[in-house]
Amino acid sequence: MKSIINGLSRSLLLVILSSASCIVLAETKTLCVFDLLGANGPIYAQMKDYKIAAMNWGADLQLRPYISEVKAAADFKAGYCDAVSFTGIQSRQFNRFTGSLDAMGALPSYAHLKILISTLSTKQAAPLMTNKPYEVVGIIPIGAAYLFVNDRALLSDHADAERGLSRIRIAVMDNDPAQIELVSLLGIPSMSSSIAAMYTKFNAGKVDVSYGPAVVYEAMELYKGMQANGGVIRFPVAQLTLQIIIRKAEFAEQFGQKSREYALQQFDKAVLLAQSYEDRIAPQWWLSIPEADQKRYHDIYRKTRISLRNKGIYNGRMLSIMRMVRCKKNPHRAECTAADKE
Repeated sequence: MKSIINGLSRSLLLVILSSASCIVLAETKTLCVFDLLGANGPIYAQMKDYKIAAMNWGADLQLRPYISEVKAAADFKAGYCDAVSFTGIQSRQFNRFTGSLDAMGALPSYAHLKILISTLSTKQAAPLMTNKPYEVVGIIPIGAAYLFVNDRALLSDHADAERGLSRIRIAVMDNDPAQIELVSLLGIPSMSSSIAAMYTKFNAGKVDVSYGPAVVYEAMELYKGMQANGGVIRFPVAQLTLQIIIRKAEFAEQFGQKSREYALQQFDKAVLLAQSYEDRIAPQWWLSIPEADQKRYHDIYRKTRISLRNKGIYNGRMLSIMRMVRCKKNPHRAECTAADKE
């Protein structure tokens, strides 16, 4: 009996020592997290789970919440953060390839997005994730971005470009050239704004159109801006993503690949969360675009993507890959045989 007890004691001691060594090996790093709701938001909650997983890859992440992704990006650049998580729109300045994932109209559905993220999470795609000194170590869906309007009559205006789109007021993010380019092509006057102020202006009636994932409908109380005649256009502007970026030299060699594989495993869970927010928007608010008019939207988004590619804002290789994904899902699309390919 004594030998058994001694044996158990030694085994327990080994477990304790092993656990202690794991803790020692996990270096403390700072992860700056953008979430409009700060430490109480859904993205911050996701990063809490990510923090637990990262312990197994040698990093003890200390989370720091930000309600401004511009500030989070600035602090990351300045070295106050070893890692950062924010939207793909903001990540474009660190990696133009993955930062083009949120291109206007490039991925019509979550199924398209999953094909692409699955490909980008493979070891073969790892070189594309690095843009020294930075590395993209995770891409997670935030949700499809929809247009919120305060007057459903704007749909008919959209269908007929000759009916004076100039009367429509729209807020655009002041740090996203894609939004500025889109409204320029439409001939719509825009009001530059931060992401949070954009929704405040919509609710105050200062602009007629805003956009974002369904999660902001409740979080930013957009039903106030939609009023009685407004709605949500059921036609995704883009597939928004959360991207986690590290300063590569500060982390273990295999951290990036393990992190990307973990992020891919979270895809279905993240989509279910996004869809749950979409389901919370009452059916009467959803506005459908006639199939005949959808081509106009596709054409406008495509012109926007090509223009921004030519200006060096969108990455041409990413646009080509996303086109391949669209044509794989629907080979009958007009762009699949078009001469001016993305």
